[in-house]
Amino acid sequence: MQSLPVNHFLSLQRPDVFVPAAAGTPDMSTLAAHDFDVDTRTGFMPPQPPIARLPTAWELWEATLDDAISSKLELADKPGLSQDDEERSARWRTSVRKLPILSTEAIKTSEILLRRAHCVLAWIMHFYVHTTPVSEMSIHIPAPVTVPLLQVCAQLQLPPVLTYSDDVLYNWAFKTAPAADGHFVPKDELYNLRCNTLFTGSRDEEEFYLSSARIELRGVEALSLMRVIMDEAFVNDAIAHRRITSYLTELAGVVRHCRQLLGAVRDGCDPSVFYNEIRPWFRGCDSDTRGRRWVFDGLELDPTLKEPTELSGPSAGQSSMIHALDIFLGVDRYSHSNFKADLAASSSASSSDSSSSDSSAPSTPLTSVGVLAPLPAPAPAPGPTPFLTRMQKYMPRHHRAFLRHLHANPRPLRHLVEAADDDALRAAYDEAVTALKEFRDEHVRIVALYIIIPARQAQGAAPKEAGVPKGTGGTDAYQFVKGVRDQTAGAILGPKTA
Repeated sequence: MQSLPVNHFLSLQRPDVFVPAAAGTPDMSTLAAHDFDVDTRTGFMPPQPPIARLPTAWELWEATLDDAISSKLELADKPGLSQDDEERSARWRTSVRKLPILSTEAIKTSEILLRRAHCVLAWIMHFYVHTTPVSEMSIHIPAPVTVPLLQVCAQLQLPPVLTYSDDVLYNWAFKTAPAADGHFVPKDELYNLRCNTLFTGSRDEEEFYLSSARIELRGVEALSLMRVIMDEAFVNDAIAHRRITSYLTELAGVVRHCRQLLGAVRDGCDPSVFYNEIRPWFRGCDSDTRGRRWVFDGLELDPTLKEPTELSGPSAGQSSMIHALDIFLGVDRYSHSNFKADLAASSSASSSDSSSSDSSAPSTPLTSVGVLAPLPAPAPAPGPTPFLTRMQKYMPRHHRAFLRHLHANPRPLRHLVEAADDDALRAAYDEAVTALKEFRDEHVRIVALYIIIPARQAQGAAPKEAGVPKGTGGTDAYQFVKGVRDQTAGAILGPKTA
């Protein structure tokens, strides 16, 4: 907590979510735009390094996590796992079961402490789950982890599983101290970061997390451009339209740079190492390859606790930055739709190209002049919640509030562009949407390179026999990102017809 000014809203006394506030007392954590925990300098990343350790009262948790890391625990399904590896993991899991159930009452007063507690306990849980022998079809999370983790999750309104914010937003420190006042300028510090916690201790794992952190920091300029565009949209005259046109062109440039940063993950993270040694550690129950149940022991010790139902692992789909771009550009009505039926219908047709690492050709229909035809807005229908919408449950609650605030914008950019008789404005808007679509082109290639190809190599089977590799969120990884990419392309307006 020392890393934030005493008057910062996250340093203020935090209300317990289960205790009604006194009449007239607002929850100071959800007020003005600044208090969405979106910093003007660092965006969704905290403005200073997150705390790396809880206070002494919870040192047992920190020590348990340290022990897991220093013991170099191995995945239970690692080929050729030695008896020594199994015994070392068993001793560590025994030590977890013997932990006392530490109180979380004092943690509830601080959002900063709650975030660190979620990170530590979720990391311990994933070490426990993924070192449990594969012969056990039900994995029992011991009460010393279950009880405090679920209590912390209830306060944070997060699922009890590792999230993108645990791995990326709140898992970094500086390599060398910044030159200024302890804050950092994102463009200057993209490569001055390191991770605090890793499962494998490898450079590959660190670079995988940091590639996302760099995108978050580069996206700060996008948030700034969104703000000035919204200001101009309030005026909505010819001068404002010219300025918005210029800002949208700048926004497209920022998104294109984010695409380059995404592709640069290849420079530091080997696909085979990622798939076989890193990725299995942060799988959630939804993507367990053996369909094993996670049983949370100790629920009876606290009558307020409920059996968890949301157990997807960390996913790039939990990036508030990318969701903000979707919402601001009006792309979310396409990219966040539930297209599971469409994927099922097209799966056989797309199987022939799914092994390629270059799948940027859109599947959306073309008009007679070769421009992508906009997809119709998806009609509301009963069924499962769209994946990207569901992933918002895994974001910090303040960031979810920011996205709701952005979604409630009374002057949506897309509506302004559609209503304006301004070809330059329309072209600039399409340039920004195209840049976002191309960002997702890169994501498709990354999924193919880091998941699809290693999965088939590991299985040693023909594509039809290989099964469907799942993403950490439990989706058909390749078809999902390809579908989101294609639906993003469907948001391109094209030239205005007479």
